Amino acid sequence: MRARDLGIEIGTGTPGRFNAITDVPGVRVGHATLTAGTGSLVVGRGPVRTGVTVLLPHEGSIWDEPLFAGSHSLNGNGELTGLEWVRESGLLTSPIAITNTHSVGIVRDALLAGEVRRRRAGQAFGGLPVVGETWDGILNDINGFHVTAEHVDAAIDAASGGPVQEGGVGGGTGMICHGFKGGIGTASRTLPEEVGGATVGVLVQANHGRRERLQVNGVPVGEIVDAQQVSVPDDPDARAAGGGSIIALVATDAPLIPTQCDRLAQRVGLGVARTGGVGEHSSGDIFFAFSTANRGMPPAEDGEGGELTTTVDVLSHAYITHLFDAVIESTEEAIVNALVAAETMEGRDGITAYGLDGNLLLEIMERFGRARRQS
Repeated sequence: MRARDLGIEIGTGTPGRFNAITDVPGVRVGHATLTAGTGSLVVGRGPVRTGVTVLLPHEGSIWDEPLFAGSHSLNGNGELTGLEWVRESGLLTSPIAITNTHSVGIVRDALLAGEVRRRRAGQAFGGLPVVGETWDGILNDINGFHVTAEHVDAAIDAASGGPVQEGGVGGGTGMICHGFKGGIGTASRTLPEEVGGATVGVLVQANHGRRERLQVNGVPVGEIVDAQQVSVPDDPDARAAGGGSIIALVATDAPLIPTQCDRLAQRVGLGVARTGGVGEHSSGDIFFAFSTANRGMPPAEDGEGGELTTTVDVLSHAYITHLFDAVIESTEEAIVNALVAAETMEGRDGITAYGLDGNLLLEIMERFGRARRQS
C-alpha cells in the first residue's frame, strides 16, 4: 500500500513509472531484512529487528566510474561516512548503504571487502564508502551487532530496478516515524520536456519526528490520531521523543555539478518539514544527492595517463528550481509512503510500533478534502 493507492496525491508534479528512486535510469535498490525472536531483550541474542539497504547508483562500477554528488546536514546528530571526500572531490565513488547506528562500521567494511574480492588478486584498491544510519534500538537489540557482511552482500545481490519494497524492510526494519512504524520510503518526479525532462527520485529511511507534528498533505494527522488513540512506542531508556533521525538519498539524471547536488540535498529538509519534521537536537538528519549524468569521468585517484581534462554538461541554474520542486514533493511523499507501507511491529520487551492504518488515514484526508477514494 502506498499513498497514491489510497488516493493521496502529494504536490502537482508527475511521478515516474514506479514513483521510486529507481525511475532514475541505472539506479538499483536492494534490502536484507533481519527479524528474529520475541520477548525480553538479551543483548547479543535479540529480539532482532534490523537490516541493511544498499543503493547502486548505476549499472557499472561506481568505484571506477564516479558521479558528481553533494550533501546537506539539517541536524548532525548522526552519521553518513565518506562525506569528507565527497565534499573535497565532489564525487560519489562507492555504493550507498543505510543501516542501524551500531552497524555502520561492519557495513562500510563489507562494501570495501566485497569490492576487493571482485578485483584481481593483488590489485591495489582504496575506497571511502558512503554509509548512513538511524537508531533502531527501541525495537531492536542494537547492541547485539546482528548485521553482518553477508547481509550486505545479500542486499547488493538483491538490488534491482523497478518497484522498491517499502516500510519495515532493510535498514528501515526497526525504525519509527512520528510515533508510528516507519522505515523505507521512496517517490519520484519526472519534469516536463520543456524544462529538461529529467527524473528526480528520493529514498528515505524515516525514523524521526514527533506524533503531534505529523502532517500529510497539510492535514494535521498527528493531532487527530494522537497517542491516546494509537499509542506511541514507549521506552524509558530511549532518547527524547522525536530524537530518531532521517537519512535521505536523492538521485537525478539531470546534468549537475557538485554545488548543484548540494543544493538539491538541502531541499530535502523542506520536504521533511512539510510532514512535520524539524530536525530536533537529538536527530541525525543527513541528506545526499547525486547525478547520474556525466558518466565516463576518470576514477577519483592519483596517477597520470589518459586525458588531461574532462568535458561535462551542466544544467543552467535558471532551470534548477524545477528540480527543487521535485525533491521537496518526492521527499514528502516518500515519508508518507514509508508510513503507509510499514506494518505494526512488536520488538524487544514487547514494545510495539503501530502502523498508520491506511483506511483511517484516508477517512481523515477525505474529511479535509485532500484525498480521492480509489474506485
